[in-house]
Amino acid sequence: MTRHEFHYSGAEFEALSQADNYYRWIRSMFGEHLRGRVAEVGAGRGNFSERLLALDSINDLLLIEPDADLYRELSSRFADEARVSTFEGYFGDEDLGGPVDAIVLVNVLEHIEDDASLVRSAWRALRPGGALLLFVPAGPNLFGSLDRAFDHFRRYERRGLVELLSEGGLNVAAAHYVNAPGALIWFLAGRVFQQRTIRLAQMKLYDRLAIPVISRIETILRPPRGQSLMAIAVKPEIPA
Repeated sequence: MTRHEFHYSGAEFEALSQADNYYRWIRSMFGEHLRGRVAEVGAGRGNFSERLLALDSINDLLLIEPDADLYRELSSRFADEARVSTFEGYFGDEDLGGPVDAIVLVNVLEHIEDDASLVRSAWRALRPGGALLLFVPAGPNLFGSLDRAFDHFRRYERRGLVELLSEGGLNVAAAHYVNAPGALIWFLAGRVFQQRTIRLAQMKLYDRLAIPVISRIETILRPPRGQSLMAIAVKPEIPA
């Protein structure tokens, strides 16, 4: 598949569209880095973008999406938002009009075959002190039918993700596992029962009942493993 033929199945989007607690939790992990000019790579239909736009600390939100069908939905959804600019294409190909303060990828890096190239592109696009903010699936041993259905190339281990970011010239400020109970659920769904989709009702129930409890616990106690990994990697300041 060439870059110009990219098409993403988008199988995750419907299930996650109403996952308000899930997205708020992810947003809270990135904290003060969500400010100024922020680029979201692989914005899809704008599920997480909508939550980013709710932050007054973000002056400009740049949304990048390579899939033509998803881009049409994305651009239409935010057509009347003065702080939003949308770009159809691949990150690194588009002129973003200058450096950015943060680059966000939520459940996106695993869809990119050459993830090291994207990290290098992020380094070039960030202003000194700017941050690459990642949320990715964790645990290669969890890779199963759901990952294949969702077009994942991989799931990450913490050590490998830290190495990837460090080799790309970024300083890793934080990297930890997230959502320990979700790892068991993903294993059962994708390895045991061979599911190929997440039902909207399942996600809504988990989001409403489990995520608020898990997020409070894991804010205090970091789990040794989890369904996902978050990372914050900062571009070094220019030496004086």
